[in-house]
Amino acid sequence: MENFDPVLLARIQFAANMTFHILFPTISIAMGWVLLFFKTRFVATGQAHWMEAYQFWVKIFALTFALGVVSGITMSFQFGTNWPGFMNTVGNVAGPLLAYEVLTAFFLEATMLGIMLFGRGRVSERVHTIATFLVAAGTTSSAFWILALNSWMHTPAGFEMINGQAHVTSWFEVIFNPSFPYRLTHMLLASGLTVAFLLAGISAFRWLKGDRGLDVYASLRTGLYVAALLIPIQIVVGDLHGVNTLKHQPAKIAAMEGIWETQRGAPAVLFALPDAATQTNRFEISIPKLASFYLTHDWNGEVKGIKEFGDKHPPVAPVFYAFRIMVGVGMLMLMVSWLSVWQTRRGQSIKPWLARVLVAMTFAGWVALIAGWYTTEIGRQPWLVQGVLTAAQAASDVPAPHIALTLSLYLTLYLALLVAYISVIFHLAKKATLKEGAQTTGRLPQLSRLNPGADHA
Repeated sequence: MENFDPVLLARIQFAANMTFHILFPTISIAMGWVLLFFKTRFVATGQAHWMEAYQFWVKIFALTFALGVVSGITMSFQFGTNWPGFMNTVGNVAGPLLAYEVLTAFFLEATMLGIMLFGRGRVSERVHTIATFLVAAGTTSSAFWILALNSWMHTPAGFEMINGQAHVTSWFEVIFNPSFPYRLTHMLLASGLTVAFLLAGISAFRWLKGDRGLDVYASLRTGLYVAALLIPIQIVVGDLHGVNTLKHQPAKIAAMEGIWETQRGAPAVLFALPDAATQTNRFEISIPKLASFYLTHDWNGEVKGIKEFGDKHPPVAPVFYAFRIMVGVGMLMLMVSWLSVWQTRRGQSIKPWLARVLVAMTFAGWVALIAGWYTTEIGRQPWLVQGVLTAAQAASDVPAPHIALTLSLYLTLYLALLVAYISVIFHLAKKATLKEGAQTTGRLPQLSRLNPGADHA
């Protein structure tokens, strides 16, 4: 155990904490807006199934929110235990941004959450709707500040180094650093897609169990239409983010694309086995010049290779594979959502086989999200703050066996909590009974009653 690299173990431990934590804010961010949509549809139309959908999904929101808070607290401790050099060096930037997140977002969510969960019937519908809106706004505000800090770590701006410490010269430049608009938009869309497939998957599960209530159909169609709408936008934003990354973090792009040599007309590597020892790709399958085209919008544009960066580049294989998992799952989500929307057009019922596919893809958003997050964060290595602070410089001197022990405990606990979370969600879905008047004829109710944009007849 003594032979393990403590810096590597600390990185794995933080990655484990972050992987578990990010699952829950990703759902709560978009779910808050979905709940607001259900509530406003109920207020506008008076149709009971919108409130039934709200009451079902608000339980899942509450569970998700609780796990997100608990796992976030655990993560914050590691700044002091495993990464003291981070706050010592850039605490003047990171500290205020984290404080802004707590003051403007968490307090807002915590204050309004009680009214949202337990206030209906005790306060007016308007106050309850406002509370739902403020909770949704709070989750998004939380994402704003956290991603401002994370983006700054990738593309730091608005500061100067004095005696080895970062001092802010412009908070505007710190917050709206070069990668922040792309990263924030990309993350919010990822949250929307994760929730869209959660809605569709759980609703399809209930449908297969015989629950044909209007609230089930409303949730199903909401999830499918949101997914079908957001995925093309996410592809465009992803392309813009890639161009931005090429400009500010070319080593990350080289690892994502599996390009070892700087070249013009760089190929898009569809599949390969990157070999760090020989700095080549084995069994490469590629399309000539395509990478240069989508990265530089020029078929002969120059793309720097891994060898250009000496030892200051990320490990190629993890970034290369994670990026392809993200893209592959995203393409699958695109096909499934569009096929489902087409198949349920004009009020047609979803086919059982497609419903099973949706159930299998209930947490597909999580897979794409984690793959994308690994691409981003591993792709920044060896830097903790790009060009300012490396992971090795920020790490503590905690012995490797101590880190390994806490890492194993974290992994055991997180696995148990994740299994419990997923089990509870499906338990709630099983528990949901057939609603009075639910339609079981195999056709959806009138499209106008379920179309999110339709007025009540």
